Amino acid sequence: MKTVLLLGAGKSASYLIDYFADLAHKEACHFWIADLSVAHLEPILATKKGIKLIPLDSGNMTQRRDIIQNSDLVISMLPAFMHPEVARDCVDFGKHFFSASYESDAIRALKPEIESKGLFFLNECGLDPGIDHMSAMKIILEAKQKGEEIRSFKSYCGGLLAPQSEDNPWKYKFTWNPRNVVLAGQATSRYMDQGELKLVPYHQLFRRVDEVSFVGLGKFDGYPNRDSLSYRSVYGLENIPTILRGTLRRQGFCRAWDVFVQLGMTDDSYQLSLPEHTTYRQFLNAFLPWDEAKSVEEKLADLIPEFDFPTFEKLQWLGFFESIPLPKTQGSPAQLLQYILEQNWALESEDQDMIVMQHQFEIQTERGIKKITSSLVEIGKNERHTAMAKTVGLPLAIAVDLFLQQKINLRGLHLPVIPELFDPILKQLESFGIRFTETVIES
Repeated sequence: MKTVLLLGAGKSASYLIDYFADLAHKEACHFWIADLSVAHLEPILATKKGIKLIPLDSGNMTQRRDIIQNSDLVISMLPAFMHPEVARDCVDFGKHFFSASYESDAIRALKPEIESKGLFFLNECGLDPGIDHMSAMKIILEAKQKGEEIRSFKSYCGGLLAPQSEDNPWKYKFTWNPRNVVLAGQATSRYMDQGELKLVPYHQLFRRVDEVSFVGLGKFDGYPNRDSLSYRSVYGLENIPTILRGTLRRQGFCRAWDVFVQLGMTDDSYQLSLPEHTTYRQFLNAFLPWDEAKSVEEKLADLIPEFDFPTFEKLQWLGFFESIPLPKTQGSPAQLLQYILEQNWALESEDQDMIVMQHQFEIQTERGIKKITSSLVEIGKNERHTAMAKTVGLPLAIAVDLFLQQKINLRGLHLPVIPELFDPILKQLESFGIRFTETVIES
């Protein structure tokens, strides 16, 4: 019986843990869960057999390698910077490796050794990246098989709140790593539009948004991800005139977030040491020019021409115009902003999150241009069983299960962009209610 080792048991791992806990209970595998804190899992898994909880600091190389050496297959749900180290361990000990994170250059460098040892490494098998790849490639390959030419491909994804939980002006709470949200987009974004290279520097990113609509949900802001161009080769669309991958937020979010960007409050490059009783209002004022007569609100309106009332309302709701003491006074501007947001954007136990994803294709056919819009909406159950955890964890769990059943017989370094991988995974995801709705318009 194979031993499956999960490294990392954070919020995004709940569905994956439940999936393999059931398999282990049915004696289909042994399941080891290693994390810095595993105590919270004891009451959840108390009645399940075949599960071993291991307190582990994954940064402790000796302990980590010892556990990996005694397993058969490793799933890494650790922070992205840890994946290359875990992947290196897996190569050294001849263990298969699975992750939902982006395939890094450091992992790509291991490809010759992975192949020579007959190992299977699968990356980018979560939500975004993951389900986005699989669902897009299904449409791309179907079009190519018909001899059709894909002229435009735009893909957007966002982790947001379900409409019934949108109880603040931002219509947003943290469903993912808060630090990643605060630092999002801090590199020039690149994409192609009608055959022209487009570059969007960070200070313009949240001003260059597309409007993206979902039936029954309304309108969203879509802003470009860091690098869309690298996916031309991944998707076999090297000569496509338009390709863009982007992130979704509720309409109006980007305009308000841009205030923080323009002021420099998302800067993580230097440290502040503010007086102990500094208030939210004083923290905001520190990024505004001095004026003898004008208030913080007036100075902000002068400095940010797009500062409208909905944006004011969003900052007001966060407390930036109040004399509330800062939760932290030591750290970078981005860290201090994150502390403030964590006080206000925490997901409550009764909150439901939502995943929205949409692919937009323009395909040249014999009869003209065909437009395909393929949309996914997934709403979470509660604080533990979130839509984010479901859509990140289940694709990975299904892929590992298929591999254990020898229904995936590939070896080498892979992304889920080939039919041998995405066909069975997408099929099983549908059994969990994760499916796309397509609309087709031909002209």
